[in-house]
Amino acid sequence: MRILLVEDDRDLGPSVAAALRSEHFAVDLVTDGVDAAHLGETERYDAAVLDLGLPQLDGVSVLKAWRAAGRDLPVLVLTAREAWSDKVAGFKAGADDYMVKPFRLDELVMRLRALVRRSAGHGQPLLTCGPLSFDTQTGMFELDGLPLRLTAFEWRVLSQLMLRKDVVIERLDLLERVYEGDADTDSNSLEVIVGRLRKKIGATLIETVRGRGYRLVCAG
Repeated sequence: MRILLVEDDRDLGPSVAAALRSEHFAVDLVTDGVDAAHLGETERYDAAVLDLGLPQLDGVSVLKAWRAAGRDLPVLVLTAREAWSDKVAGFKAGADDYMVKPFRLDELVMRLRALVRRSAGHGQPLLTCGPLSFDTQTGMFELDGLPLRLTAFEWRVLSQLMLRKDVVIERLDLLERVYEGDADTDSNSLEVIVGRLRKKIGATLIETVRGRGYRLVCAG
């Protein structure tokens, strides 16, 4: 899962980014509203964490720009502004959730996971595909009831496939949601990750759709 983190605090931003990466998220951190507006309109993200008090362009304006451009990514506002009027402005602009600083990092992670899950159309936190299960609340995968050990990249790919099981996910879509914006990537690296996953969960669960991408086969 790839997250856009918009936070201008020089200490808090890197700290939150590090915490999210420790939970296997790919994170792009930006510190001003102009860059945030641009990235949110041009890159693929599973969700955004957005501060309101930003230089150059405030968070509400950024959010309005995303929605006006038709971007429907889930947005969690994370701000020191706790007044009711600020919350109303955030939700009217298109926010999906709102947290006030100071906050618990583990709560932020859980809320993000819930936003991503619901945006993918899943009401229940536990997703299954044959012998494979994914607890979206904890981020844990199990195979035949036993914990599955995954690298960060393997987790990102498998979580994307699980959230959109039985649907073909284009290679470019997967690449953009697995790697951070400044990463040097190619389709070969994705094939290596998929190959490692097949060894861990079984070769038949992940189907290669020639010329398109990959699909987690669960139906039937």
